[in-house]
Parts: sequence; C-alpha cells; structure tokens
Amino acid sequence: MEQELKNFFKVWFSAIISVSYCYYLSTRIKPGVLRLISVLPVIALFLLFPLFFSSVHFSVASAFFFTWLANFKLILFSIEKGPLYPLPQNLSRFIFFTCFPIKSQQNPKSQNEIPKWVFAIKVVVFGVVLEMYGYKQHFSPTMLLVIYSLHMYLELEILLMLVKVWVFIFLGCDIEPQSNEPYLATSLQDFWGRRWNLMVAAILRQAVSNPVQRIAKGKMSSDHARFLAVLTTFLVSGAVHELIFCYITHEMPTGEVTWFFVLHGVCTAAEIVVKKRTFAGRWKMSPMVSRLLTVGFVVLTSGWLFFPPLIRGGMFVRLPNEALLFIDSVKHMFFTFKS
Repeated sequence: MEQELKNFFKVWFSAIISVSYCYYLSTRIKPGVLRLISVLPVIALFLLFPLFFSSVHFSVASAFFFTWLANFKLILFSIEKGPLYPLPQNLSRFIFFTCFPIKSQQNPKSQNEIPKWVFAIKVVVFGVVLEMYGYKQHFSPTMLLVIYSLHMYLELEILLMLVKVWVFIFLGCDIEPQSNEPYLATSLQDFWGRRWNLMVAAILRQAVSNPVQRIAKGKMSSDHARFLAVLTTFLVSGAVHELIFCYITHEMPTGEVTWFFVLHGVCTAAEIVVKKRTFAGRWKMSPMVSRLLTVGFVVLTSGWLFFPPLIRGGMFVRLPNEALLFIDSVKHMFFTFKS
C-alpha cells in the first residue's frame, strides 16, 4: 500500500506538470493540427498512468480520469471544443477541469439536483452490498449480477460525489451532476444519452458523434448518417473500455466489451429510428414497464458480455476487498484520533 501511495503522488505530480504545460504553452499555439501535436506527449503519458498501480481502484480511477476523459478533453481542446473551451479563468481551474470528470454548473438552481438524503441511502446500500460479498456463494447467478451492477453504479456515484466535494472546497464552484438516476431510464437513448456518465456522453458527442454525422450526411440520408454516428460512438466507447479492462485484468482484450457496446449501439440507433416513425407515437408504454425493460436489458447484457472479463480477472474479489480495507483503515484512524 505504501508503494501505491508513492505512485499515486508521482502520477498526480506528473499530471499537474503536464496540464500546466498545456495551459501555458499549448494555448499559445494556433488551434488545429499544431496544437494537437503539442499535446500528444501529454496524451501518451496519460496512457501510461494506470500501469503504475496494482490497486483496482487506483488503476480504474487513473484510466477513467486521465487515459479516457483527460485525453479526449485535450484532443477537443486542440480544436477549441469541449469542456476546456472557452479556456478556464486560471491554471487551477484548468487542472481540475482537465483531470476530473467535471464541468462547471451553468444553472446552480437547477431542479435536477438530487436531494442529499438520496445519496445517504446510496451509501447505506453500498455498505450492504459490500457485506453481501461474504455470502456470495449462496447467491444465484442472477442475484450476483444484480450485486455486481449495484456495486459498480454505487461506487462510481460515491467517487464522483467525493470529487464534487473536493472541487467545491478548492474552487468554490458547484459542478454539474455526472449521472441522473440511471435506474429511472425509460429507454436506451434515455439511459446512455441523458442519465448515465453524462460527462462521457457529452465528450463522445462532440468528439465522435457530431463529426461522423456531419461527414456522413453528404453521402447518405440523415437517418443513415445518424445511425452510423451512434454506432461509431458506441464502438469507440467499447474500444476505450477494452483498454481500461486491460489495465485492470492485465490480460489481452477478448472483444466481449466491444460487442456489448456494439449491441447497445445498434439497439439505441434502432430505437431512435423507430421513435421517428408515425406509428410509434400511437403506441405508448407505461413508464414503469419501460424502466423495467430498459434496466433489465442493460443488466442482462452486462452479465452476458460486460462482466465476464472482469469476473475472470478477479475484479469482483479485489474490488470489495480493497473497499473494505479502506473502510477499516478509516475506522482505525478515526478511533486512534479520538482516543
């Protein structure tokens, strides 16, 4: 653990120096190919960061923050698009907005803000999920699938809430929520586009979907162009997930994760096309039924294609063990300080 913490500080020190370089030097280069070339060394470095860790949590966090989001932000920044454009007011904001999955909240009084008691319930449920791992030999495969899904969702929610508090302490600004209760999604389009991992959805929309759709529109119908844009976006997301899974499991990609996103891309694109047809407006489904079908489809396909590489790599053994070890360490520090 001591070596992991040393690597943690080394990685963050390197990240801060690299992002500062982008702020002071790359911003003075004209947007376009030359600015992109200037940030390529930083992008290459960010690809290496997850390799410094053996811990699942540190490896996943660095892959998500740096390898995926920060790199895509810097690519968009080189053409004056994305969360880093317009340029943040100062270096500290540029560092935070580059290295964390955050965006400054445009409407602080938004009605979409989730009540604090909902987050408290999620923390309690997460604690229960961690305890359930001790009895997983008694659970059916379906129940284990539900536990894995809850674990990944709740841990991501808690991590992003800690980031939100950290940003508020240092920058004094609130940030937009990173998810919008995905278990309430009434369709795949609603789940992927408006509820789950909103920062990723926004970045992929600007970096992949919009350019593909714009280029394809000149060669095919608008419906076909949109279908291609949606499918390409999910394909890119699948490729990045394959890379992240390699960091976690230290095994070669199997293609299962990519097929998971291709499947969801095809289904989402088909859903969009069907909704545009006149007959679709005449047939309304109950929100409760559509939520059950949507969430059920996501969970079942996750069990088929998304989770198997992680299960084979032992992630769902290491992940709860690390979380419980961290909780025990915090408890020990608290009682030591209190005494």
